[in-house]
Amino acid sequence: MNRMYAVVAITKHGVEIARRLVRQLPGSDLYYMDKFARGDEEALGITLFTGSVRLILPDLFRRYNGLIILISLGAVVRMIAPLLKDKKTDPAVVVVDDRGEHVISVLSGHLGGANQLTRRVASILDARPVITTASDVQQTIPVDLFGSQFGWEIESFERATPVSAAVVNEERVIVIQESGEPDWWAYDKPLPGHIQVVASAREAEEQEFDVALVVTHRLLSPDEEKRFLQNGVLYRPKVLVLGIGCNRGTTLEEIEQTVTETLAELKLSIKSVRNIATIDLKKDEPGLLALCRKYGWRMDVYSPEELNTVSLPNPSETVYRYTGAYGVSEPAALLSSGAEDWLLPKKKSGNVTLSVALVPHPRAGRENNE
Repeated sequence: MNRMYAVVAITKHGVEIARRLVRQLPGSDLYYMDKFARGDEEALGITLFTGSVRLILPDLFRRYNGLIILISLGAVVRMIAPLLKDKKTDPAVVVVDDRGEHVISVLSGHLGGANQLTRRVASILDARPVITTASDVQQTIPVDLFGSQFGWEIESFERATPVSAAVVNEERVIVIQESGEPDWWAYDKPLPGHIQVVASAREAEEQEFDVALVVTHRLLSPDEEKRFLQNGVLYRPKVLVLGIGCNRGTTLEEIEQTVTETLAELKLSIKSVRNIATIDLKKDEPGLLALCRKYGWRMDVYSPEELNTVSLPNPSETVYRYTGAYGVSEPAALLSSGAEDWLLPKKKSGNVTLSVALVPHPRAGRENNE
């Protein structure tokens, strides 16, 4: 198990709370001052330290995803201030008071997960979570986390701060969602009237708005970028499946070149690729495995019998003789994606055959106040 959280205490009461917390928080390590040692620390994997907690914080800041500190809020703020670098890399920091009554999200509330960690710790301690992030308080779209539960990736982060301000200030927001999971509204209330959802950039052209949240697998045209991203943020949902067939021993470089060139021709973003799919004969193909490692993609594999359940426009007797399947890239793409058709049926390039399919979701756009 990855050790994700460091729990730090410097008082008698804090140590008692911290010991209780780590028993119920998987992946957490406990640190407290040696003067509170009870003799069981080594057996329990607890680390004792001598002197100021300020001396160990830089190392903990670098090694853990989150820090849960049972020290006064003001002291924590002063100690972590010199350690801050970037909201995209700083760990979550949560403070718990000495009686365990309040759990406060201090740093990296969204991207670092401090708000979520605050709620989790508060639940364990039966304490009150204190979260001040505007989008959480207002129960609206968290721009820097939009779609993160589905694996959506932010491509244009530059305007995230002003766009976030516009969302919480209830300016006119348009969500252009051309693909991806539609159930991103997490609150038990209707979508606010100042947030409008449309299913395409073309539909958005006719609307008036102040900021845009664009969710698409497409590469935007220069005109679309100017129109929607001047004060907007672009998200890449994981919705593309690459069906790949290749000759034995095909190099990573050749497979990757075929993939990148084809996606560019189709004006599709490689950041929206969810996974590749192929025949089970290729599950140990070095070039495919290397491609998956490089991009963090999973590989779905299918038997010839499974592939042959898909009706193909041009079944190949040659492929059948070698594999037992009448096609590889085309049926694998459909089986993995759940799509009924392809964005690209089949492209043969050298030793590689590539098909592309789009993962279907219910209608992405929705009516206001649904």
